[in-house]
Amino acid sequence: MPPKPTTIKEYLAGIPEDRRAAFDKLRATILTNIPEGFEERMSYGMIGYVVPHSIFPAGYHCDPSLPLPFINIANQKGFIALYHMGIYADKDIHQWFAEEYSKSCSYKLDMGKSCIRFKKMEDIPYELVGKLMRKFTPKSWIKLYQDNFVKK
Repeated sequence: MPPKPTTIKEYLAGIPEDRRAAFDKLRATILTNIPEGFEERMSYGMIGYVVPHSIFPAGYHCDPSLPLPFINIANQKGFIALYHMGIYADKDIHQWFAEEYSKSCSYKLDMGKSCIRFKKMEDIPYELVGKLMRKFTPKSWIKLYQDNFVKK
């Protein structure tokens, strides 16, 4: 079994050729549209977009040594996954995304709590993903996170 990638470059090198263009375009869509302040880095063995400690020193409540996670993208066995904590934490954003997805794609949304599964590379709704990226700033994500996940 090959070692798990520890850098974004290593992660990208391990993506199969038949998914590489779609994955690269999804990553580029995120990087182009995600508001300033989020950082791209390896997170939980995937490419992640986090609120760094320089903006939110408290870090992630489950492990304060980690920055606050927000989005991850991953090449999984049968799909490309987009994990978006805002969809999980905000029912209005979840509903908006589900409604817009049905207008953008010809197939049914395959989604868990925060995981959107893209099984058909040719049908990834990049424009919609770009709009989703712009829905949260680091500041608005921190507030939603604290309201929903941090015990008071």
